[in-house]
Amino acid sequence: MFGLEKLLPIERRPRRTQGARAVVTGAGSGIGRAFALELAARGGAVICADIDEARAAATVALIEAHHPGRAHAIGCDVARREDVEILARFADSIFDAPVTLVVNNAGVGIGGKPVGEIGFADWEWTLGINLWGVVHGCEIFTPRLRAAGRGGIINVASAAAFAAVPEMAAYNVSKAAVLALSETMAAELAPAGIAVTVLCPTFVKTNVAKDGRITAQAMGLAENLMRWTGFSPQRVARTALDAHDRGQLHVLPQLDAHLVWLLKRCFPAQYTYALGLLERILPHADSATHRPAVTDRTGV
Repeated sequence: MFGLEKLLPIERRPRRTQGARAVVTGAGSGIGRAFALELAARGGAVICADIDEARAAATVALIEAHHPGRAHAIGCDVARREDVEILARFADSIFDAPVTLVVNNAGVGIGGKPVGEIGFADWEWTLGINLWGVVHGCEIFTPRLRAAGRGGIINVASAAAFAAVPEMAAYNVSKAAVLALSETMAAELAPAGIAVTVLCPTFVKTNVAKDGRITAQAMGLAENLMRWTGFSPQRVARTALDAHDRGQLHVLPQLDAHLVWLLKRCFPAQYTYALGLLERILPHADSATHRPAVTDRTGV
């Protein structure tokens, strides 16, 4: 969180997000759309990928209204490796040059049931998108970034990567893995001059609660927290991009994420005890679970 990059003179810091040739997954709404709009505003060209191609096209239309010719849409299910390979080839053909920035943002929300009641189908669905989607993006695009000799990767995780809130096991595990992957890649790619940033927000005002697999009680709690404490996707995306320009690995855009980060590391036993108390007061699951026909895979 507090890297040596802050000691460098401002003028010597690479501005990776300026004029980037960027790919953003989950770009059809939420944080992904905010990333795409901000990158275009910074002079970049953006491939907007989303499982719902119509949503990706809507993001492109917003960009084209102010920055003609800088955005293109494509449908992509990040859980399918072949889809991400097609996405990479599409970016190669559009840019006619290597990608310089990849934002692995696509993700889904799930919660409200303890381990033992989640079910293997929901585990596979969550890890397929939240973890394997990021793995696919990193494995497929990293060679292209090395070929470009510059640029970076932004992986969207969550404060859940280190917070481990009860009844969110599948989500917590998926995001913790993205955090570990990002930290590993940051060390591996540093000699090549390629930056890796992992974004760990708490509540962001997106559709993830409505469009995920979340029990009715947990969804109500999540929506209230997002309404009263959530940051806008635009603010989160700008914060992440500015941090990426500084070469910052961990980005915790909200104060509550910083507090949890510090509490868990300084007082691990007390933190775990507090989570046990939280489990006693959480609303518990019933049989009503929201399962959308079309999943909004936005970063959370």
